[in-house]
Amino acid sequence: MFFAIIDIIQGADILIYPLGLCSVVLVFILCERAYALRRAAVMPDDLVDALVAGRPTSGGQHSVLARIIAFAEKHPGDAEAVRAFARLELSRMERGVPYLDVIYAGAPLIGLTGTVWSLIRVFSSVAGAGGLPDPAKFTSGVSLALSATLLGLLIAVPALVGGGILQRRIESYAAQLDVLLERIARKP
Repeated sequence: MFFAIIDIIQGADILIYPLGLCSVVLVFILCERAYALRRAAVMPDDLVDALVAGRPTSGGQHSVLARIIAFAEKHPGDAEAVRAFARLELSRMERGVPYLDVIYAGAPLIGLTGTVWSLIRVFSSVAGAGGLPDPAKFTSGVSLALSATLLGLLIAVPALVGGGILQRRIESYAAQLDVLLERIARKP
C-alpha cells in the first residue's frame, strides 16, 4: 500500500508540487472556514433568543451577529447602514470559499496535464527494431501516467463537496440574519 502511494506520487512527476500546493490550500481553507462558520461564532443561540424575545442582548460578543448589533447601536435609525454592514459581514464569512472553486476546477486540469506529459514520455521511449514497446514497461508507464489525473481528482472532489457545504452554510446564515435584521432595525 505504501509503495503504491509512492508510485502514484512519482507518477505525477514535477506536477506533484502544484497538486501538493492545491491540497494544502484546500485543507487550510476547509478547516479554517469550518471553524470560523460554526454557529457559536456567527449566531450564538443566547444572542438570537434574546433578540427574538426582545430582551436586552448579551453574550456572544465576538460573533458576527454581535458585531452587527453593536454597529446598529452606534448608528440608530440608519437601517440601510446596518444592512450594508451585514452584507460586509457576509462577505467576510465567504472569505476563502471562492478559492475552493479554483481548486476543484484547476486540480483535475493540472492532473490531466501531468498525465499527458507522462504519456508523451512513455510513447517517446518506444524503441526497438520493430518499434514495439516492452509490454511490461509500457503498461507500467501508462499506469504511472494516470496517477497525476487520479491525484487531481482526489483533490477536486473534497474541494467541490466542501465548498458546496460551506456555501450552503453561509446562505443559511444569510437568510437567518436577514430575518434578524428586521428585529435589529426596530430595536429602540
